[in-house]
Parts: sequence; structure tokens; C-alpha cells
Amino acid sequence: MTRNTGCRGEETLYNAPVVHHGSDIVHRKGMKLGIFGGTFNPIHFGHLRVAEEVREAAGLDRIIFIPSGTPPLKTENIAAARQRLAMTQLAIKKNPCFEMLDIECRRRQKSYTTKTLERLRELYPDDRLFFMLGIDAFLDIPNWHRPDVLVRQTDFLVLSRPGFRFIDLSSSPYLSIPRPLLRKLDARTLRYHTALLAGGRTATLLPVSPVAISATDIRSRAAQRKSIKYLLPAGVESYIISENLYVSAKKRHRTIERGCR
Repeated sequence: MTRNTGCRGEETLYNAPVVHHGSDIVHRKGMKLGIFGGTFNPIHFGHLRVAEEVREAAGLDRIIFIPSGTPPLKTENIAAARQRLAMTQLAIKKNPCFEMLDIECRRRQKSYTTKTLERLRELYPDDRLFFMLGIDAFLDIPNWHRPDVLVRQTDFLVLSRPGFRFIDLSSSPYLSIPRPLLRKLDARTLRYHTALLAGGRTATLLPVSPVAISATDIRSRAAQRKSIKYLLPAGVESYIISENLYVSAKKRHRTIERGCR
């Protein structure tokens, strides 16, 4: 039995039960996979646009979204794991090149990237993994769990982020890139730059289109019963309303107004 892969036109059969596909697609060996982790609290058009742009620019076959379970560095105002999984699945369901894995949400302990990458290597032994993160997150890696192990586990895609510049990466202990190259990336006169990390891994610095949508702002709007329309997919918006997400405990007994005022 075969099914259409959706992105590259080849056909095969893949039956990994922990994978939720964006469409009726399947996996094949030897793929380039972008690993996109986060709380996705909630997932929004900013996440989706970045994922699609990176997939195209880096020549990736799939983007795998991995909602975090219990994030070690974020503890407040986070929707339940099952709710963030549901929202992510709703958001990616129409893109055949997007997938979701629930491996972090299955853990009862805190989610650490090193453990996730170990599990991903077991799941995708024949594929090349690219861990996607913003400039700010890459700069924060020294504060993560076992950072020196992490930078040897995977290749990285380091993405531009509003409020941060590639020149800031000159302070990273894991990168040694001439400052003129970093300035060219900031000026967008250079499309990308790939640098070697310890252990032979790579970090590709990639400017992406800025999308001024914030999950924090969406949560704040939801709490104040303001419209969140056009900030995230309609299915995610409906889910937030139906689940009364991000509404304070005092207001949860009330019905959130669905229509326009």
C-alpha cells in the first residue's frame, strides 16, 4: 500500500504512531528535517510563516513541530499539553510538509532538548536533523541543560528575530564568525551563512521575514476578550474560545462572546 508524500511526489509507507501529519502524507528515508520546538502557547501565524519560509530557504523536506511538555524555563500561564498539541495539530493540518510529534508531552519530567534529540535520532536514524531556533535562543544555549552536549548532537538553523541582530552572535562561545559577515546578514545583503560548530556540526544563520505576532499578546487579548482573529488559524481561534483558554479563573464561568461587537 502506498500514499502520496505531498511535498516531493514520491510514494512510500510510514507508520510511526507518534507522528501527526499535516495532511495524508508519509515519510521516506534520507530526508532533511527541520525540528521546530516550542511551547506553542498558542501556535500562531508567525510560527507557521517562519516554518514555511525556512523549509523553502533551507531545502528541507519536512518541518516537525514538537510542543513542549513541562518547559524547564517557562512555568506560568501555559495551556495544558493536550491543549497545545490539539492547537498545533489544527494549525498544521493543511500543510503536507508539516508534521507534529508528541514526544515531549509524553514525558512527565521536564523537557530537555538533549533528551528530545536523542529520541529523534532513534526515530529518524537515516535522516539529517536541523534544530531551528532564534538568535535569542541560540545565545541562551549556555544556560540550557548540558549545552556542550547539545551543540554536538545536531545541526542548527539560527533564525533572525525582532529585537535581535546577527552581530549579537559574536558573543556566543560556540560560534566564530567574522563580524563583517554578521553585519551583512543583518543588512540582508547576504542570504545565509553556514559556520562549523564543535564536533563537526553546523550552524546556518538565516534571515527570515519579520512577523510581528506574539503569543504573549494573543494570550493577553484572549484574557481581555479582545479579538484574536487573523493572528492565528481559524481552527485554533475556535479552539481557544471553546476551551476558554487564557481567561482568568474569575471569568471562566462566563461565555466568551464569539461574534463582532
